[in-house]
Amino acid sequence: MQRSYSRLLGVVGKPNTGKSTFFSAATLVAAEIANYPFTTIKPNRGVGYVRTPCVHPEFKVQDNPRNSLCLDGTRLVPVELIDIAGIVPGAWEGRGLGNQFLDEIRRADALIHVVDASGGTDCEGKSCKPGEHDPLEDVKFLEREITMWMVTILKKDWSKIARTAEADKKGIAHHLEDRLNGLSIKRQYIGEAVRKANLNLDKPASWTDEDFYRFVDNLRRISKPLLIVANKIDLPTAQANVERMKKLDYVVIPCSSEAELVLRRAAEKQLIEYKPGDKDFKITQPEKLSAGQIRALEQVKEKILKTNGSTGVQEAINTAYFKLLDMITVYPVEDLEHLSDHNGRVLPDTYLVPKGTTAHLFAYIIHSELGESFLYAIDARDKRRIGEDAILKDRDIISIVSAKKRG
Repeated sequence: MQRSYSRLLGVVGKPNTGKSTFFSAATLVAAEIANYPFTTIKPNRGVGYVRTPCVHPEFKVQDNPRNSLCLDGTRLVPVELIDIAGIVPGAWEGRGLGNQFLDEIRRADALIHVVDASGGTDCEGKSCKPGEHDPLEDVKFLEREITMWMVTILKKDWSKIARTAEADKKGIAHHLEDRLNGLSIKRQYIGEAVRKANLNLDKPASWTDEDFYRFVDNLRRISKPLLIVANKIDLPTAQANVERMKKLDYVVIPCSSEAELVLRRAAEKQLIEYKPGDKDFKITQPEKLSAGQIRALEQVKEKILKTNGSTGVQEAINTAYFKLLDMITVYPVEDLEHLSDHNGRVLPDTYLVPKGTTAHLFAYIIHSELGESFLYAIDARDKRRIGEDAILKDRDIISIVSAKKRG
């Protein structure tokens, strides 16, 4: 199966919060899971899915997905996740596995912060009595660790860079772009961070240390958007903490990674009917389940699905891509009449692309040659011709007409 154009999602958090369980539940990659710090030493990579309603029921056709899956009218678009080594206070100074954590986070376009909402894991990632630790402190410490890591990177030669930017009038964003290139930070993020910090873009050499920290903290928020997964929601102490976390300036999703992992593994063995993100499931082979296994599944249904509407794992992935990264789905086809490619496959591909993507840019995303020979696109719904600057919308179906294709 070909991979759709997408971005990398990092799963982060301190040790022992259920971070690797979340990753395994999302990807079914057998990440090592244990009840002690630093279980994840090397980052795990896997493929999860963004869930979106497929367009094929609207056109009353049977699709033949190639770069994604379609199950009962639900299109599952593959995306890459990375389970990053657990982080503890002082990681930015190299404590714990800090250096490894920060090296991996460079590549992530957005972050899912898995927090033990029950308060049963202390600041070092060691188990404690549920309710003993305040999970809000985990949010604050992760913010600081990432910000201080970025501060150390940007502080090198800062005075020289700031003076040069003032002297040549090219602006601080121009001079920082190369240094930040390895962190997946775009030039426009730098200018936006300066404005949000209420600093003088033309006088960076006059910034105080406090100004500089405020700028970097805003740059972190913009370039590495983050949502909070309030994990272990089934524990008694979790709900009150979730309500407190919802008052923070983040999207907070209640979650039970363990419940999702149970359901995904049962579905993989065809013991239940369940798609990631479903509000319910159906046991299909009760004769192959023990009484204990059936009780466990029923507990998931009663305590998690009926209470919260889902396990939260799929909701977290969808939220990361559709809200944090502001992406949409687009379906390219060649044959408008049959909504197929040149091999006759109906609606074979689904692409996740940033909101604001133009028809011409989308052609480049599909293939560089298609972008270079682009003439125009056609909207499959109304057969309207659209130009290179036309902004695509979510669930658009379009055909690219190129000079090469016309010839």
